[in-house]
Order: sequence, then structure tokens, then C-alpha cells
Amino acid sequence: MKKESLVFVLGLIVFFTPWLGIPSDWKEYILMGSGVLLMVTGYSLRRAAYLRSIENEQGEYTTDSYVESVPNELPDWDNEKI
Repeated sequence: MKKESLVFVLGLIVFFTPWLGIPSDWKEYILMGSGVLLMVTGYSLRRAAYLRSIENEQGEYTTDSYVESVPNELPDWDNEKI
């Protein structure tokens, strides 16, 4: 089941639980479980959307950070004179 479908089904369960005629203890557990699943699913959907938003055409992740100056070559520590 896709995450979006899971959110829809859990929303239906939360909406119809008060009218199902089940014991109130069960209602509490159903609502708490549905709430936890909704939070986890919602977080993973938001994280996936954020990662898609920072991904460039090559599949790499980019951010707004930058480096002002970078040396062209790394120093050769093995041949350094002491």
C-alpha cells in the first residue's frame, strides 16, 4: 500500500471510530495506533518531498551552502621537506 493511501485509510479509521460501536478501551487503542502511524507516515512523506526538492538532475543532493575558496591541489604530505 502506498503511503498516500495509508494516510487516507487511517483518516477514515479515525473519522469512523466513534460510531463503530466498539468498547471505549478499544477505541482509545485504535485512535492512538492510528495517530502514531499517521505521524510516522506523514514524517516520511515530508522527508521524501524534501529530499526530492534538493535533488538535482544527476541524482545528487544540493544545498545552498558554498565554499569561498578551495585549493586547486591537495598538498603532497609524503614529499614535504622538513
